Amino acid sequence: MTQERRPRAKTKKEVIEVEGVVKDALPNAMFDVELANGHHVLAHVSGRMKMHYIRILLGDRVLVELSPYDLTRGRVTYRFR
Repeated sequence: MTQERRPRAKTKKEVIEVEGVVKDALPNAMFDVELANGHHVLAHVSGRMKMHYIRILLGDRVLVELSPYDLTRGRVTYRFR
């Protein structure tokens, strides 16, 4: 019998963390985030933020994790005060 191997989880080193400002709220907890360099990223809320009921509003400064494979999509991991 062979065991199935699960794909390795992404380590913290494999993501790119950038700051941005929420410009638009979209359906299904998605947001259009403008980064400091002017690029726009489509980002969803991380599970931990959903679990703790952290709300994100237009104009909030947020920390976004980007995958090195697709720099147009990301995950909101922190909302600055």
